[in-house]
Amino acid sequence: MYEKVDNSLHFVPREEKILQFWKDNRIFEKSIEIREGAPIFSFYEGPPTANGEPHAGHVLTRAIKDLVPRYRSMKGYYVPRKAGWDTHGLPVELEVERRLGLDGKEQIEAYGVDKFIEECKKSVWKYKREWEEMSERVGFWADMDNPYITYENSYIESVWWSLKQIWDKNLMYKGHKVVPYCPRCGTSLSSHEVAQGYRNITERSVYVRFRTLEDPDTYFAAWTTTPWTLPSNVALCVNKDEYYVLCELDHEPDGSEGTPRYWIAEELCAEVFGEEARVLERCTGADLLGIQYQPIYPYAEATVAEQGKIGFYIIADPFVTLTDGTGIVHIAPAFGEDDARLGRAYDLPHVQFVAEDGTMTKEVTDFAGVFCKDADDGLVERLRRENSLLFEKDVEHTYPFCWRCATPLIYYARSNWFIEMTALRDRLLETNAEINWIPSHIGTGRFGHFLENVIDWCLSRERYWGTPLPIWECSSCTKRHMIGSIAELKEMSPDCPKDIELHKPMIDAVHLTCPDCGGLMTRVPEVIDCWYDSGSMPFAQYHYPFENREIFEERFPADFISEAIDQTRGWFYNLHAVSNCIFDAPSFKSCIVLGHVLDKNGIKMSKHIGNVVDPKEILSKEGADAVRWMFYVGSNPWLSARFSEDLIRETKRRFMGTFWNTYAFFVLYANIDGFQKEDYEDFPLKDHVTLMDRWIMSRLHSLIRFVDEKLSVLDITSAARAIESFTDELSNWYVRRSRDRFWGGGMQDDKITAYLVLYDVLVTMARLIAPFTPFMADMVYLNLVAGHIEGAPESVHLCDFPEVDDAWTDPELEKAMEDAREIVTLGRAARNRAQIKIRQPLSELIATGFEPLSDALSECVTDELNIQTLTFSDDDDRLVDYEFKPQLRTLGRLMGRDLPKARALIEALPGKATMNELRKNGYIELDVDGTVYQLKEGDLIITEVSAKGYAVEGENVKKVALDTRLTEDLVERGILREIVSKIQTMRRSSHFEVTDRIRLYVMRGEGAELVERHADEIAGEVLASEVLFFDKGDTLPRGTNQQTWDINGNDMTFAVLVP
Repeated sequence: MYEKVDNSLHFVPREEKILQFWKDNRIFEKSIEIREGAPIFSFYEGPPTANGEPHAGHVLTRAIKDLVPRYRSMKGYYVPRKAGWDTHGLPVELEVERRLGLDGKEQIEAYGVDKFIEECKKSVWKYKREWEEMSERVGFWADMDNPYITYENSYIESVWWSLKQIWDKNLMYKGHKVVPYCPRCGTSLSSHEVAQGYRNITERSVYVRFRTLEDPDTYFAAWTTTPWTLPSNVALCVNKDEYYVLCELDHEPDGSEGTPRYWIAEELCAEVFGEEARVLERCTGADLLGIQYQPIYPYAEATVAEQGKIGFYIIADPFVTLTDGTGIVHIAPAFGEDDARLGRAYDLPHVQFVAEDGTMTKEVTDFAGVFCKDADDGLVERLRRENSLLFEKDVEHTYPFCWRCATPLIYYARSNWFIEMTALRDRLLETNAEINWIPSHIGTGRFGHFLENVIDWCLSRERYWGTPLPIWECSSCTKRHMIGSIAELKEMSPDCPKDIELHKPMIDAVHLTCPDCGGLMTRVPEVIDCWYDSGSMPFAQYHYPFENREIFEERFPADFISEAIDQTRGWFYNLHAVSNCIFDAPSFKSCIVLGHVLDKNGIKMSKHIGNVVDPKEILSKEGADAVRWMFYVGSNPWLSARFSEDLIRETKRRFMGTFWNTYAFFVLYANIDGFQKEDYEDFPLKDHVTLMDRWIMSRLHSLIRFVDEKLSVLDITSAARAIESFTDELSNWYVRRSRDRFWGGGMQDDKITAYLVLYDVLVTMARLIAPFTPFMADMVYLNLVAGHIEGAPESVHLCDFPEVDDAWTDPELEKAMEDAREIVTLGRAARNRAQIKIRQPLSELIATGFEPLSDALSECVTDELNIQTLTFSDDDDRLVDYEFKPQLRTLGRLMGRDLPKARALIEALPGKATMNELRKNGYIELDVDGTVYQLKEGDLIITEVSAKGYAVEGENVKKVALDTRLTEDLVERGILREIVSKIQTMRRSSHFEVTDRIRLYVMRGEGAELVERHADEIAGEVLASEVLFFDKGDTLPRGTNQQTWDINGNDMTFAVLVP
């Protein structure tokens, strides 16, 4: 006996039972162990940070990342899956700062860096349990007991080794550059970090005038969106190849009288000053070079004088464009990449009136200590008072914010350590072309464009919790040394503790002896970008090259990775950059890039909006398989996916509900008949299969081939949709068309065949869906196979993926059955159009555009549609008629006042005859009171309608016509069908078992005579041992269920009882 199956769709308790089974029996571990020695399929797990809670997007990534390794494992590969934790960096530091009530680096250092580091170490595990529970609950299999952890010494040592490789290749340097800088966090950021924090904002821009020294009434008009950088201005830049004009206005900026003159790009003059501007001169930008101007603020002159450099004059560069502004750009070398480049090219003064914390310095006396962007209002107001402000204008643009603390970034000149990625640009693009991106446009588009514009990686961070940058500098000479291992550190250090921890502040106390001069070497204070940590995981997770060299080399590069689209400029880039720097190769072969998870209305989830869906809550309500299946079948994984309880419930019902009910049907009847697969190992199945059996087996093996092909190229959605479609065919065609075979008495060969075929389909499907819905797959497998079939693996996840048996495949039969099902679908639609119930038999269905079906398939169609005859025809002319209306757009002009009469004549035209004439001649003639009009097809609105007595459905060539004319015999057969249906309903409402034989009572009256004539037929349909008649008022036996029904307009009363 198989365990009885509850056909409810409440899967959660069942899944929890399976989870416990997997744990108790080490099924995941065994799935790895049984494949040892097989070819390796390498998967890299992108490490999450456990100081933040998992959200719905993480469920999607877990679902995708679990399916592919499961599939490859079942295909015979050895698929180790090592979990990992990303533990360093700003996200952790900011969480700890908030918890400790600290604000910024000064307070951290006052608190104590050593204590702060310990708090960071604790913080990274804050939500570890939640992550592990979510991963386990969703069925994500990875080795959580032996994860790689980025803060451990072994991991850091591997990272140090990789940095030394880069150092030895002369790809690392220290530079003073303008870099994206977070004043709140007090550290520079890399381009890939900046890329994650852009927002669209509306911000004030100002048009400012700079007075020339040679003429107090002549000015340069400049435009900026960063007024806080104006105190640090040292030059104005034009494009030497563009034309500029000197124009005159009739008033000063404050509205007072005057005739000020402004240099501005000719192309932008009218846009900025309007038509009132009078052009006095025209020249190229080259003619303006060297003209000096007066600073608009007094703050910088002393600093410029101290540096002994010349500032406040016109320079030129092609980066100046005329897309907006004035064609004259204000230059502050401390606050822009182009500005800094021009500062070096023209040897401009370096003025930096913003401190590291983002506040204005003491030199800006009016606003010292004010956060730079907050100083905008005051700085602009001063310009207005001094008549230097032309006007203000709000502009919408994208602006970078800190990806972790959300502070507006500033571009700020400072010294940092860089990896020279620009030297590798061509190689990065070459190796990118080797990667199979899904979808492909990510590789050529978003990711490829990022590589085309790659800049040097700002590696250093002026923070605390991170991998220390292993560079030591000599205090006596200029020697710098990069450490690449703990052994090297101890060998060169006179004071390195035996149990050194590779973190600040412990590592800062370790000194080296200078190999050049013998002096004392001290480590530079920075840590590295935490993204470099995660990009190093292919080798650092194995402590390569210090151990596990062979393991790493076998598993590099990864065959498959997957994360959300944000990671194109995050983890995906870091993996690619690091592996190219170290190994001159990509670190992964294939990558599925996942879209965002949205709410049910397609809106991004946000705590502020209140539309966040808690994955834990959904998993506890609907189960993991349902959530997984929704992600697989709903849309391609790279598209945004809607996530809601309703959507999950619907996809669960459509696939899981259908499959589960089919499985429950099998178990119910198998137990009734005592069927056990193991009892029929020698049964000659192929000698007894029916047409329907051969079809479902052919469809099953075609499905296996299709799903295998699609999963092998990571096309998950096509595979899932094919499984869902097959499940519908299995339940709503094969099982429904085969039910009578299961209901028959005894265990004849035909019934045994039906059981064996359905068993084979269900068990094969369990293996096929195991990577998709691992819980339900094992539920079915454990009940039907494990413990029944000798030598069978104890879990479906220890089985091989199904293989195609070509002996079962029959493409011609599949095509013929597809036609039969299409005819049935069109026939049902025709019945709906005619409003005739399926229980009412009809005489004929005519099908056109289809190849004639075999007698057996024709019988399927006639039985399914409750028709007597199926006829195939090459001519659909007798099936349709035509109705005509005037095309007013053309005939209104042609006929004028004749149109009303013409309308009546056109609508009365004989359909088929008119259509034949129109096809033959290309027109018809219409006589309206003696005026003959030639009407072409474009002059008529032609509607195809069913011929009289038929309901027609279909498009183009393939159509069916249902003969809707009813005879007395057909009506009587329809009433019998209705009677049987009502009695079956009474059986169900009485909660009889499907095998219970009943006593049927029929009240005499309208329709009773029909029942009496067909009593044997009805009794066979409803499993009645006898049919008895009674009169109104008679007393029926106790426990009888009696109901009255409206049957074809007559009240008929039946009663049922299990004797």
